[in-house]
Amino acid sequence: MTARRNFKRQVRARAARTGESYTAALRHFRPTPSGDIVSESRTPRSVRLAVAQTVVREDPRDVEALRESGRAVRALMREAGARGARIVHFPEGALCFPGKLVMSVDGPHAVGPADWSRCQWPVLRAELAAIAELAGALRLWTVIPSVHRLTEPHRPHNSLYVVSDRGEVVTRYDERLLSRTKVSYLYSPGVSPVTFEVDGVRFGCLLGMEIHYPELFTEYERLDVDCVLLSTSGTPGNITAEAQVQGHAAFNGYWVSISGPAQDGVTAPTGVVAPDGDWIARCPADGSPSVAVVNLDDSSESAASARTHARPWRRESRSGLYAEHQVNDPRSEDRTTGF
Repeated sequence: MTARRNFKRQVRARAARTGESYTAALRHFRPTPSGDIVSESRTPRSVRLAVAQTVVREDPRDVEALRESGRAVRALMREAGARGARIVHFPEGALCFPGKLVMSVDGPHAVGPADWSRCQWPVLRAELAAIAELAGALRLWTVIPSVHRLTEPHRPHNSLYVVSDRGEVVTRYDERLLSRTKVSYLYSPGVSPVTFEVDGVRFGCLLGMEIHYPELFTEYERLDVDCVLLSTSGTPGNITAEAQVQGHAAFNGYWVSISGPAQDGVTAPTGVVAPDGDWIARCPADGSPSVAVVNLDDSSESAASARTHARPWRRESRSGLYAEHQVNDPRSEDRTTGF
């Protein structure tokens, strides 16, 4: 009965919005096997996503630590592939999250400009290459954050690589809204949003503390993404971060996957939030490296509702819809006349 009520509500909403009769509006919808209703103009899409939490290490001078991080990432890639995932999403610092004191020329007790010659770049590149090779072997799209080296004297980007199921880097997102320490001492900021598609599902990318900037999530809504992938090394106030990620998903009507460090897994919101703001997958809250796997199904009730109601209405209401209904009467501007 719930599915039938949802169906009637969606048809009535279209009829009210377009001025069509109920019968005319009905022609634009069809039921899916799950009982949800989708527009005939769009084919439902689905992709199986794995979100990972890994141990984050802070010293890019430590060769064995970099290699251990690479091995851990590849182990979770194999687990994600064995569980049927088409795409796996890793946290900021999955290979290394260079510490500000470790990198500081004034360290180890004071923060200063980063000395990037301390980074074991050949080892980092070798681990990234091994990850890309495994992605191709597993036919698994892999979203892996890392430092992206630029020509001297420019600081590197804090980046998120998107590796296709053919083992090729197809795009890269560079963190734009950096923390004060990052932009002052460590990284060059990025300049643009990045989207990519897997099996017809469109993803957007964010990094670090960008969870705190709602305009970035709204930007991806305008770019018509289905899911935002946010990789973080941990944010201050995990309860606040959890509420924020749920709010971003619900306000914009898309999935949000947030991947963070395993060592923060007891309290940090590592998992996937549905377009209605509910958590639909979480990694174990035991601090261990792990993955959570979930189907992002475009025909699910929360996704279909966001697509047919929330997102279209918000876009329409922001397009100047209200101007024609506003009252052009001087008395309407007088706030002192009481009742």
